[in-house]
Amino acid sequence: MKNILIGGAWPYANGSLHIGHIAGLLSGDILARYYRAKGEQVFYVSGSDCHGTPVTIRAKQEGETPREISDFYHKEFVSVFNALGFSYDLYTKTSDEHHKNFVKQFHYELYEGDYIYEKTVKQAYCPNCKKSLTDRLIIGKCPVCGEKTRGDQCDVCREIIEIDTILSPVCADCDSELTLTDTTQLFIAISKLEKELRSFLNAHPHLRKNAIAFTKRYIDEGLRDRAITRDLDWGIDVPKEGYGDKKIYIWVENVLGYLSASKAVCDERDIPFEEVWGESARHYYVHGKDNIPFHTIILPSLLLGHGGCLRLPDDIISSEYVTLEGRKISTSQNWAIWAKDIVDRYNPDTLRYFFITNGPEKRDTDFSWHEFVERNNNELLGAYGNFINRTLVFISKYLCNIVSNGFIENEITEQIQVLFPSVGQKIENGQFKDAIERIFEFVRFGNKYFDTNEPWKTRNDNPEKCNQTLFNCVQIIANLSVLLEPFLPFSSAKIFEWLNLNNEWKAQWILARYALREISILFERLDNKIIYEETNTLTEQQK
Repeated sequence: MKNILIGGAWPYANGSLHIGHIAGLLSGDILARYYRAKGEQVFYVSGSDCHGTPVTIRAKQEGETPREISDFYHKEFVSVFNALGFSYDLYTKTSDEHHKNFVKQFHYELYEGDYIYEKTVKQAYCPNCKKSLTDRLIIGKCPVCGEKTRGDQCDVCREIIEIDTILSPVCADCDSELTLTDTTQLFIAISKLEKELRSFLNAHPHLRKNAIAFTKRYIDEGLRDRAITRDLDWGIDVPKEGYGDKKIYIWVENVLGYLSASKAVCDERDIPFEEVWGESARHYYVHGKDNIPFHTIILPSLLLGHGGCLRLPDDIISSEYVTLEGRKISTSQNWAIWAKDIVDRYNPDTLRYFFITNGPEKRDTDFSWHEFVERNNNELLGAYGNFINRTLVFISKYLCNIVSNGFIENEITEQIQVLFPSVGQKIENGQFKDAIERIFEFVRFGNKYFDTNEPWKTRNDNPEKCNQTLFNCVQIIANLSVLLEPFLPFSSAKIFEWLNLNNEWKAQWILARYALREISILFERLDNKIIYEETNTLTEQQK
């Protein structure tokens, strides 16, 4: 048994999740469900990122405390993930005491090594507001691409920006020009780790192209040491004397959530933490491309700097962006589809199917309500749901709910035996769209098989052939439900109950004379009026 760590990115708890977040994170659940079905020991962890300036900004806007704001959105996130079937082994939050204590201990040990040093640096100060400003409260132009940005990372070119390099900086609160003052912070010497980081990148040629390109660019342009402390009120205390007025910088705290959360699961299962972070493991990190440097540069630097022989990432599942009706998603302009608004209105498997088949796995993709409705009606309902429904309804209506006698035809056996390792390999490699398309090729095969053998005719003309056809259709349905469980868990759970199946990643067969349990409709047709209603809602919410 292998230990599989799957870390989903930790969303900022300062606002609702939108469809772009869901599309980027869903891959983690597919991996977790697949590996559990395969019999591996899975640690699927994530949580809400409750610290940092974005949370304090929202708290100030709402007249609440950062804890109140982050707790509110954390509960909302949990509700959304549950509704969509995300099967986290632990979904926690960075304000949790276990996480805070783990991070402080990790940093204490990190400071004892050779990669942490003190440095006096410039800090932005607003004379009008009479306060020092954190990165997100600084607005200016990116020194690399010249686009308007905030003072931590450029949203356009993804450049990580030092405060004293941002052009024409002003205060985000009052738009006043800023001055620079001196402050002493702790830094991690990432520049000393260039050889190790380049070796890490070269040893993982299978990473997604965007992860390789971004990481190579950061290394080739020259790695820069980064501050790991900040002058903040909301965050985790720095475990070092003389730093009582500072907090651990969020980007060297939240990525450690993968360690703290998996440690909590290890403790619960009475499994040594070192086993999950040692040689007999495989680690996946699932996130959007804007988080690539934090998982291929920052996290490895922390793990290497710590010196505890902790496992570096194996697989970076970094998705591209999702646009909405041809436009960039904008939370500030309210051009977004909020996850909390759709999870109660649509079948969760329909949402999951669309986010997988139309997901930003290799390139930016667009969410349109027209395509959403079409894919549900033509593929989920028209192909998959229809094949299951007409087979099982036929058995229920004409064969007294009993699976007929028959033998499994060689072609069907061979296809099923090939599908499990083939689809499994694609999932392990992060090729989720290819994996589900391969399964749906078998769905189309099943429909063609049903149509070609015409059981509605042979029921009277050739009952033996009719029985044989339906017997094989049931075998196809059984194995489709197992293959699709990582992708469409809700519909698969129903079929498992109807056919008394186990969620194990292997071919499964239904015996003749098996009595079907009461069946129901898996997918409903979506009316085309939904397209108008939803697009109209999008337009109206901007007003």
